[in-house]
Amino acid sequence: MKIAPSEWSRRKFITTLTGAGTVFMLNPRMSWAIDEIDPRVAAIVAKTIGVDTHNHIDVPINASELPGPTVDLASEMKKSGLSAICMTFAVDYQRLVNPGDGNDRFMNGLAAMDNVLESNKLKRSLNLADLRAAHKKQEPTVIQSVEGGHFLEGQLDRLTVAYKRGLRHLGLLHDNDASVPLGDVYTKPPQFGGLTEFGANVIKECNKLGILIDLTHASNRTIDAALNVTTRPVLISHTGLDTQLGLNQVMAKMMRPRLISKGQAKIVANDGGVIGVWTHLADSPLEYAQNIRALVEVVGVDHVCIGTDTKLTPAYRSPNAGPRPGGSGSQSGSNNSQGGPPPNNNGQNGGGNNRPRVGERTNEAWHDQKVGFYYAVVDALLKTGFTEDEIAKIGGENFCRVFDAATAGH
Repeated sequence: MKIAPSEWSRRKFITTLTGAGTVFMLNPRMSWAIDEIDPRVAAIVAKTIGVDTHNHIDVPINASELPGPTVDLASEMKKSGLSAICMTFAVDYQRLVNPGDGNDRFMNGLAAMDNVLESNKLKRSLNLADLRAAHKKQEPTVIQSVEGGHFLEGQLDRLTVAYKRGLRHLGLLHDNDASVPLGDVYTKPPQFGGLTEFGANVIKECNKLGILIDLTHASNRTIDAALNVTTRPVLISHTGLDTQLGLNQVMAKMMRPRLISKGQAKIVANDGGVIGVWTHLADSPLEYAQNIRALVEVVGVDHVCIGTDTKLTPAYRSPNAGPRPGGSGSQSGSNNSQGGPPPNNNGQNGGGNNRPRVGERTNEAWHDQKVGFYYAVVDALLKTGFTEDEIAKIGGENFCRVFDAATAGH
């Protein structure tokens, strides 16, 4: 890695002693721009299965807007260095008014994603064998996800239909309650005492079919109840430890309800689950790596993964989109109909559909990012003292374990 001589004066080294020897920790707010990729970083990226467990690919969810814009997902994935993404979307950013709206939007979204995958010559991975085969061929792949069970509308049989359409990752809850609620959302006052009876039935059916359950957006009480129901390990794909708030107080206040406590993280890990760390509240890859380190110190390296809540492809705004349910516009200031990250890490909005804000796009997650996402993260993890084996676990192996536990034999 080439570092300009002027950069050395801005580096601050904190030396910590470990059982393995001396580890040098870098100031997370230093200038970190990489002019060329370290061969060691490139080797780790090539060898490991890197997975972003929550990546929004914006597509239309209204039939009149299909098939949607052409996007170059394949090039963005190759640039990122990621082997796979959990390719997600949501249907509740436009108000769900009529019976069937949720399911119609869900099926439209899947059809649009079919078009994205076909035009990019990409395939869905339905199990771990598919993931490994794609990685061996050096072909990017996706795992189909949806954020929120709004499409179910109280009908369990729709899970079978979704499974046959390739769904393998279900975010049980999202920002708005489904017409037949599944549980309490962590950003809303509790109404259902945690997990509802229908929510429990959905989890049981997902276990039966082979769909990984994601408990992001669930209140602690909902999570605890879900862990008592599921027979498979769960995922919390995108959050952060509630002690890692960054320096922007406005941003921290907004994001605080979406973060996980040390106690709750231990409960999930002790049940075999895996928790993804998002890029929000981190102003550089090094700060992101230290947020990962903080969670690893709580739950162990076997229970942490990457879940950015960013977008590899450009934001899409429906011409039919009105104010978000609740009257607050699209999610956390997002200028699109499909959700994704909140305003960037310093709290500023991009302003305009053609001006992505820093932090919105995966390969533009930080200021001055000059290399693909996973390359930047692996570089930062090495600099914060993680070994190659630990990086492999965080980068994808931990997710692969719970994905395999959910889908094996189906």
